[in-house]
Amino acid sequence: MKIINIEKDTKILKNVSIGRNVKISNFVNCYGCSIGDGTKIGAFVEIQKGARIGKNCKISSHTFICEGVDIGDDVFVGHNVTFINDKYPKAVKADGSLMTDADWKVIKTKVKKGVSIGSSATILCGVTVGEKALIGAGAVVTKNIPPHAIVVGNPGKITRSIKK
Repeated sequence: MKIINIEKDTKILKNVSIGRNVKISNFVNCYGCSIGDGTKIGAFVEIQKGARIGKNCKISSHTFICEGVDIGDDVFVGHNVTFINDKYPKAVKADGSLMTDADWKVIKTKVKKGVSIGSSATILCGVTVGEKALIGAGAVVTKNIPPHAIVVGNPGKITRSIKK
């Protein structure tokens, strides 16, 4: 039996794949994404189309997971974490008309199994965060992070490795 606990003020739009034993809190907006078994989504989270969240993850409140983000199994995402999918965002084209989906390309981001991301971290697009890496609170990740690394600061710098 598939058990999903979705609170009343949550907005699940079309084309969402939700695994077993998933808990989604109030005021969550998700569409066109997938959420793996046993995952918990906190309040005020947005998960956009084309995003994937693995099994047994915890996504804390006020987090933004945009199109093109792939989060592996057993990942912890702290409060107010922001993922970015565009290196050079713009509102308008050279002629002054508004940009549309056709005017830009999603740059994908990969978060591997067992990663922990601290509150208010920002993960820029086009990076891979290696297995069991730890991203410190407030860090800005601008490049690939190897497995088991601890990253802090802006821009994020590797301080040491976690013993395997």
